[in-house]
Amino acid sequence: MNHRFAAALFLPALALTLAPSGQAAPRRKPVRLPQPPAPLILPDTVRVVLTTELGPITLDLDHKHAPLSTENFVAYVDQKRLDGTSFYRAMRLPWGTPPNGLIQAGTQNDPKRVLKPVAHESTTQTGLSHKAWTVSLARYEPGTATADFSILLSDMTGLDADTSGKGDPAGYAAFGRLVEGQDVARKIFDAPTSPTRGEGFLKGQMLETPVKILTVRRVMIPSPAAPAPPTP
Repeated sequence: MNHRFAAALFLPALALTLAPSGQAAPRRKPVRLPQPPAPLILPDTVRVVLTTELGPITLDLDHKHAPLSTENFVAYVDQKRLDGTSFYRAMRLPWGTPPNGLIQAGTQNDPKRVLKPVAHESTTQTGLSHKAWTVSLARYEPGTATADFSILLSDMTGLDADTSGKGDPAGYAAFGRLVEGQDVARKIFDAPTSPTRGEGFLKGQMLETPVKILTVRRVMIPSPAAPAPPTP
């Protein structure tokens, strides 16, 4: 139990005990504890639009299968913590047919933007897989992800949790798909990278000029059009 919460609960009893014998304790106003934030009530699919300086990208987040990752990302969206961030990385695999790799964006651990890390949602839990156009949370160790995310331009199922004992047993947390703006994602992927920026395996993958994200907003998913009535 939270110590402050416990102390608030016991204040009236403590005052009565310490009051002088034969005298009533002074009347106290009831202690009002702060209410926890209401949990997000989200549909199975949450659509967000990233307006970048190269054009819009639309993502459908899979709240039904990856609720923790989706709610985490939506918290950043609703608090406008992704506005003014950027796409800063293009990882190009040395095999396969281009575009073969991913682009990455987010807060880059800016302490003024990041919230508490989200619990890791393995693909063995969600049933999702890192196919082309998947959106996935970037992380260091499992449970350290905040709001940096990748968009895959090709199948990269090696990022899934590997239960065979040969790969990463945790994998990465897939939680949505890019549904519109593939051309914008391709422009970001094809943008020049710096030969010197980045450390370790990131060297050579950082964009020479990051692509700015102007705003990120939730939008309604259009209802399917009703079929036209039969003509007489």
